[in-house]
Amino acid sequence: MPRLIIASNNAHKISEFKKMLTDIKVDLTVVPLRELGDNVPGIIEDGTTFEENATKKAMTIAQVAPNDYILADDSGLSVDALNGEPGVYSARYAGDHNDEANIDKVLDKLGDTSNRQAHFNSVLVLVGPNKPTLVTHGQIDGDITSQRRGNNGFGYDPIFFVPQFSKTFSELTGEEKNKVSHRGLALQALMAKLPRWLEGK
Repeated sequence: MPRLIIASNNAHKISEFKKMLTDIKVDLTVVPLRELGDNVPGIIEDGTTFEENATKKAMTIAQVAPNDYILADDSGLSVDALNGEPGVYSARYAGDHNDEANIDKVLDKLGDTSNRQAHFNSVLVLVGPNKPTLVTHGQIDGDITSQRRGNNGFGYDPIFFVPQFSKTFSELTGEEKNKVSHRGLALQALMAKLPRWLEGK
């Protein structure tokens, strides 16, 4: 039986996928990317959209695991007043995966701009043997705060304010965040389509 290989080694993501599969009664063995060992070639995320990057990840991994299902995601923050930046460069906006420097760069570029509207987007891409590519999207809208708030989360979470909770992502509990986050919404959409996709319908 094919495994479901998650294009990540993030333990939180892996457990989240496992729980949601159990909830919809889909029996798949979920494995992190590291279980493929050193076989996975380096993946350069040079796409111009989140979907292009996620698709590239999934297709690259599928080359070394052609009999398995591969689930990849790409996500990021887009700020209206910065013409959609940091967008696909979210993780490396101020260098290489430096969360604090990335946040500082967004806050510095915004300055005292009154338009602080922003969006978190996530795209999930699922591929498998003799299956069409399944793509789902998730988006949550919010505002960029003027300073960091909260101790949970990662990335831009401390400055992303969610009006419906009157909190930043970093002030939300994990359960609250998963219900409304861009990745949570994309994952919910994926799980709604997964059973029929697996059945070939």
